Amino acid sequence: MKWTSYGPDSWLLQFAGRVGDEAFAHGRALVTELERHPPPGLVEFVPSFTTILLEFSPGTIDAAGLSSLATRLRTATARAVPPAPVKEIPVVYDGPDLGRVAEAHELTTHEVGELHSATLYKVYLLGFSPGFPYLGDLDPRLHTPRLAAPRLRVAAGSVAIGGEHTGIYPVDSPGGWNIIGRTTARLFDPAAAGEDERAMFLLKPGDRVRFVPTHSGAATVIGAADSAAVSGAADSAAGTGISPASARSGATSVCAGESPAGRKAGESPAPLPGQRTPM
Repeated sequence: MKWTSYGPDSWLLQFAGRVGDEAFAHGRALVTELERHPPPGLVEFVPSFTTILLEFSPGTIDAAGLSSLATRLRTATARAVPPAPVKEIPVVYDGPDLGRVAEAHELTTHEVGELHSATLYKVYLLGFSPGFPYLGDLDPRLHTPRLAAPRLRVAAGSVAIGGEHTGIYPVDSPGGWNIIGRTTARLFDPAAAGEDERAMFLLKPGDRVRFVPTHSGAATVIGAADSAAVSGAADSAAGTGISPASARSGATSVCAGESPAGRKAGESPAPLPGQRTPM
């Protein structure tokens, strides 16, 4: 484990050298420990693939405190954390890049959907836009480079492949990933927020995701209460998998067969203020 100063009151903890099952398990164990027993002065922590950024209130962490925390977190990585719940996401495989992805890998479009939905994915982190999940590990036969020129507008609910990961666009935004399908699951729902901000988000780091192929017109409804009921017991046992201010779970979906705004994946809604084109 390596600690790097990230400013006067922040530290970056690198807990693994590469992405993989071991790094994923260590990350979940560290997050669980930080949530259950946060050190004095901890304001926020943000987990990623192999690192966690910890931010403290000014003047609350010194060399002795950091040394003690490092020892405690090193011990925590040896503890097994129960598996997170599996959340099923319905998807229609009809995206504008589906044919090109299939051709690039000498597959049929049906085979792309089969391979994509055969994996039980891990939510490594949320990033880029509110609730955007970076999911792994994508079947190597589907690894596809990002678009050379990102689209300015991608519809919320677009299911896409970017390099060795897959993900779901939670809001209308720019995007450079290859869109292979669309889902009615609503990953980001500000209206669902109550006392717990996590209710705005369907997925959180540490979750497991399975894509369920469906067809246009099939009906699926996922509510915030349903998501909370599925994940509540596991969260109590295993921790939420992200910091209190960053963790998000629970959301609602619209009726299946259409994207939330009635557009097919890849069509052009107005971009949100302040959004940036992804790398």
